[in-house]
Amino acid sequence: MKRVAPLLRDRGGASVIELALTLPILVTALYGIFVVGCMMEANAGIQHALGEGARAATLFPTPSDSTLVTRMQDKVFGMNYGAFNTPTVTTPDSSSCTNCKDLSVSYTLTPNFLFFNGPPITLSRTKRVYLAT
Repeated sequence: MKRVAPLLRDRGGASVIELALTLPILVTALYGIFVVGCMMEANAGIQHALGEGARAATLFPTPSDSTLVTRMQDKVFGMNYGAFNTPTVTTPDSSSCTNCKDLSVSYTLTPNFLFFNGPPITLSRTKRVYLAT
């Protein structure tokens, strides 16, 4: 009994065990913050691409759809982690808009939190542009 008592009072290895238990949670949380930051950058990138597509649509008289798609693809940024889907340009029916186009951009990301994968996340943005006449 006298030999066991000093071992029960010894707390020397407690901090190492606590570190071993909490370090994976801390690393996963920090990496999750990084993934959220990448998504925020991707959101800013698709917003910028939409703005540049809208700018091109309003500056050039009767721009082609392929010109607008190319412009949006060239101006996107922050897409190193997920997949930037091909932008779409559609012309709405004449009852809702006579001289406009709808620009759409989307970005898909499957978050990887080191120890597990999250569900796929898709960010989509759409903007209606009124063409210069």
